Formats: sequence, structure tokens, C-alpha cells
Amino acid sequence: MTSAAMDKRGAAYYDPTPGGGSMLINAGDGYGEPMNVIISGLSSPHVLTLDGAINFARAIGFSEECFGLHLGGYMSADLGDGNGWVNQTIELRQDYGNSGIGTCLESIIGGNHFRIFVQNGTAADSGALFLAVSREEPVTENHDVIPDGYNIGRDQLVSAAVGETWFDGVRYRTTAHNVTGLLAPGSEGINHGIAVDGIVTLLTVTIV
Repeated sequence: MTSAAMDKRGAAYYDPTPGGGSMLINAGDGYGEPMNVIISGLSSPHVLTLDGAINFARAIGFSEECFGLHLGGYMSADLGDGNGWVNQTIELRQDYGNSGIGTCLESIIGGNHFRIFVQNGTAADSGALFLAVSREEPVTENHDVIPDGYNIGRDQLVSAAVGETWFDGVRYRTTAHNVTGLLAPGSEGINHGIAVDGIVTLLTVTIV
């Protein structure tokens, strides 16, 4: 799949790099974390809204942070859409089967989590959601990313999403395609020095 996948409805996403952006979010100290999953701009429109993204996340085992309290810093991304560096829209954590309080458990014992960034500037308005996904250690290890945690986090999220899922009366059908060429493999510039395989998974989520 090309780095700016197009069809008659618009774009699945635009590669941030030609617009001066990056596939790495700003994690501080000159290092970044990979945006390794994209929810396609060709998904059902409601999925690409904040409420819709949260409901889809709940369908695949994630929810809002424990009692709505954000743990850790906010990170920013430049998606090459003309908006420059913009803070994450929301951070969602693995809920261990309980969308109400399960993320409190993730905050203690660790697990999978992701930050959402929206590509909606006038220079590249795909509407796609770029996700920085990683699996993290427990709070006793300061929520550091586990070894190979970027690849593992991505694969676990994708595995949970593909096929049919549902939450709160909304049913989703999700397909996945792996994209190479957006994200460089290796550990150069990556937070914690954890190497990535260079694969970004594109999810197309359809409400059925």
C-alpha cells in the first residue's frame, strides 16, 4: 500500500514526512515513540470522532484512564497536516474486561495502552487517527515500555480489533493491512532504545 492511500472517498491517511511531520511522537529528551497503528480515514465517520473512537476502543478492550485521571506526561505529534506539533487527543488503557474500572488495574500492573493523534489539518486532512501503541511495565517500574513493547503492543491491539467486535450496541468489522516505508526499522531515536520492526498497521473500521 502506498504512503498516501487514496480512493474516490478521500485518503486513508497521508504520510506525515513530506509535510514536515514525523511518525515519531515527541517523548522528550530528543527521543520519540512510534505511531504504529493508523485507523483509516476511510473508516465509518463516527469511528473517527472522539466519542466514536472511545467506543471502538472499549470494543477491543481499552477504556479511558482510571477515574479520568491522566498518569504521565502529554506527548505531541506533527502529522504533516499543517497543524504542527499537537498534544495527544486522548490516552486509552487496557481495561482487563471492565470498561468502568479496569484501567485502574492497568495503571498498577501495566499492560497495553495507546495515544491518539488526529490528522485533520488543511494540508493533509485525511481524518485518520494515528495511534502510538505500546505495552508498559507496572507502576513499580515507572510504566516504562517493556522489551519489544512497541511491536508487542501494536500486535496485541490489532489482534483484538480484527474481525467483528461490539460495545454498547455498536458492532464493528475491522480489517488490517501492514504498511512499510512510513516508519524506519531499528532503535535510532526511539524512546528507551527499544527497536521497532518498521511495520505500521492500517485498520479500516466499519460500523455494521
